[in-house]
Amino acid sequence: QSQLVESGGGLVQPGGSLRLSCVTSGFNLHSYAIAWDRQAPGKERERISCISAFGGTPDYLDSVKARFSISRDNAKNTVYLQMNSLKPEDTAVYYCNARRFSCGEDYDYWGQGTQVTVTS
Repeated sequence: QSQLVESGGGLVQPGGSLRLSCVTSGFNLHSYAIAWDRQAPGKERERISCISAFGGTPDYLDSVKARFSISRDNAKNTVYLQMNSLKPEDTAVYYCNARRFSCGEDYDYWGQGTQVTVTS
């Protein structure tokens, strides 16, 4: 059974940092692109970033550029989202998704999400 499990969320003050992890199992992460999405209360889900199976330079949502960074460690079956200089508007449930090879719109597997709350 293919699974993605997010962790690392929590409560943080504005300006703080968190590192989210997406641990995968049941499929070969080497062959999959992983995207991070988020959904805030009352808002639509939005794509933050995606890293393809081939590497390369990931794209980022404009509002998180220069603050967030996506990376992958295939040996650990894990993809990370480093989030710095967090703002209250970053408060959301964060999800990771998996898709064969390259980033795109439709994904094969989804995680259950981890809550990030940024508040003073």
